[in-house]
Amino acid sequence: MSSHDQLSAASNDRKSRLAQLKSLKRKQAPEDTQSNDSTTTTASPPSVTTTYLSGRNFDPSTRNVRLGFNDPPTLTATSTLEHQAATLALQTKAAQAQDDAEAPLDLFRLQPKKANWDLKRDLQDKMREGGWRGGSRGRW
Repeated sequence: MSSHDQLSAASNDRKSRLAQLKSLKRKQAPEDTQSNDSTTTTASPPSVTTTYLSGRNFDPSTRNVRLGFNDPPTLTATSTLEHQAATLALQTKAAQAQDDAEAPLDLFRLQPKKANWDLKRDLQDKMREGGWRGGSRGRW
């Protein structure tokens, strides 16, 4: 036999096994529901997965998706993180304003203007008058 014939025979075998599995699952489905009913009536210890796993968006008791919150949202607006951050920002602004008001003017931090500051001011006036076309053209 050629390799093509071998591959087709293997795929046909796989298809027949899958068909048998599907038929077995269809036959076993009603039996599984009956066995689940009998196990729920007897008291059994909770499984390890329900004990230790959170399930985040899945509720194992209803076997469905969780809707909404587990706990109600906080009723007081003062306990939220946003409110605490806003009060902290207001406190720091008030403390900084108080420090600025109390601190004297530091003369050593003042810097004199550069020597050509008046020339730059005059040049800006001339450029504003319309002699300069500006932009990326770079022409007078």
